[in-house]
This record gives sequence, structure tokens and C-alpha cells, in this order.
Amino acid sequence: MRTDTADVEQLATPPAFQRISFGRKFKNNLATTLFGAAFVVAVVPLLWVLWTLLERGLKPLFSSTWWTNSFNGLLPNDFGGGINHALIGTLLQGLVCAIISVPLGIMVGVYLIEYGRQSRFARIATFMVDILSGLPSIVAGLFIYALWITTFGFSRSGFAVALSLVLLMLPVVVRVTETMLLIVPDELREASYALGVPKWKTILRIVLPTALSGILTGVMLGLARVLGETAPLLILVGYSSSISYNLFGGEMASLPLVIYMERSTGTVAGDYRMWGAALTLVLVIMLINLVASLLSRLLAIKTK
Repeated sequence: MRTDTADVEQLATPPAFQRISFGRKFKNNLATTLFGAAFVVAVVPLLWVLWTLLERGLKPLFSSTWWTNSFNGLLPNDFGGGINHALIGTLLQGLVCAIISVPLGIMVGVYLIEYGRQSRFARIATFMVDILSGLPSIVAGLFIYALWITTFGFSRSGFAVALSLVLLMLPVVVRVTETMLLIVPDELREASYALGVPKWKTILRIVLPTALSGILTGVMLGLARVLGETAPLLILVGYSSSISYNLFGGEMASLPLVIYMERSTGTVAGDYRMWGAALTLVLVIMLINLVASLLSRLLAIKTK
């Protein structure tokens, strides 16, 4: 009797692999086709832009003076010169932006996760970070112009550009810091508290080192994003074709500004320099991304 019952139950059990219906196969194939078509639609323009950039911008990069000279003394129709002045301006502005926004963004992120949580001030700070996350670059430039130049009376300068870039980079640093601190296991904090370590020392010695890899990666990616902004440059600093190290006064060049100014000349030589500056900017941002990836691997917590 038991054997018959076991046979009946075995026959009633459905097979492990059932036959897939025609409708499910059709939907799967349709979704795969649509996904592939969307991928092609997105990649083809990107490849076309990259090919055009390499085709037109690669020649200036192999010039003997491109990395060492500036455009000082060149007329709109003259070929030659170099991008050194714009590289210096871009790196100086990005450095000042990072010096201001990185410590401030990390401290805000630490407060929101480790101290503020659901407090009223933390909600206000989160709301302000959300506003800054969607802030257009032209609005950031106009705000710094109204505050720094019109209200305080300072002159247009590279430092004013760096301040506007801080407004764009700060929310990126805050969000990255929040995300990485949330990933850190609470068990690490609790173990440190159990040993009698104060909270501030736990954050400095355990929490931040654990999250440092991801925070630095986000910082580098945020810096790469703001270095390509053009709108604040047009408002807050004038263009100089010569090398300038003065961040607090006078004109200063940068890679996005060179692209805009050379494009406005409408000459063949201007287009030559414009495409070279555009490819140089892409290489600089790519280098920053590679450095971010390298730092992420070197500073990541090693596990067996």
C-alpha cells in the first residue's frame, strides 16, 4: 500500500525542467532584440564622436610645442602654439576646487551618517545637497558672480571659477561619502565601542579607512566631471592666451575655455587648436578616471 502511494506521489510531481511556452520565448527574443538595438543606437554615435575627435585632434598632440608652449602671440590664422597655459589653468582651478570641496563634503557625509541621522538639521542638509545635485553649471556661475564679484567686489579670476566648481562637486562628494559609510558594517563600530574607543576615534581609525577606497574613487570622478564645465568660465574669468599662475586676479585659460574661444575664431587654424584642446581634455579626464581606479584597488581592504 505504501509503495502504491509513493508511486502516485512520484507521478504527480511535475518535472524539474518544463517546456517553455511559445509566448515566453517570443517575449524573451523580442526583449533581447530591443535591448541590442538600443545598445547599437547608443554606441554608434559615441564611436562616431570618438573617431571624429581622434581623427581631427590627434595631429596637434604630436606637435613638438603642444605640451610646452602657449598660444601667446598667435594670430587667428597662425598654426602652432601649445596647450600648456590651458593645462595649468585647468589643474590649478581643479586643485583649489578639490581642496575646498573634499574635506567639506566628507565632513558633511560623516555628520549625516554617524551623528545626524534623522535630526532636523540633517534633513535640512540633505535637502540642500539634493538641490545642489540638480544645480545647472550656469546657475552656479551666476551665483558666484552675484556673491563674490558684485556683492563683495572681488575681480573676475580663476579662484571665482573654483568656487563655482565647488558648488557642483560638493554634492557628489557628500553622496559618495554617505554611500560608502553606509556600506561599512555596524559590527566594526560596535567592536570598537566595546573596547572603549571613543566615537570620533572610531570614525577616524576604523570607519573612514574602511570606506576610503570608495570615497577617493567618487572624489576623482566628481573632479573629472567638473573640469569639463564651460559656463562658469565664460562668466567668472577672462581668457588669456599666455601662461598665468595668478588665481586671484587677471585672466586665466583653461581647456574648456580654449575650446570655446578657438571655435569662435572661425578659422582653419582655430579648428585645428580646438580639436587638439578637446582631445587633451578627454585625455586628462581619462587619466583622472584611471588614477581613481588605481587608488580604489590599492586602498581597498585586503581580504583572504
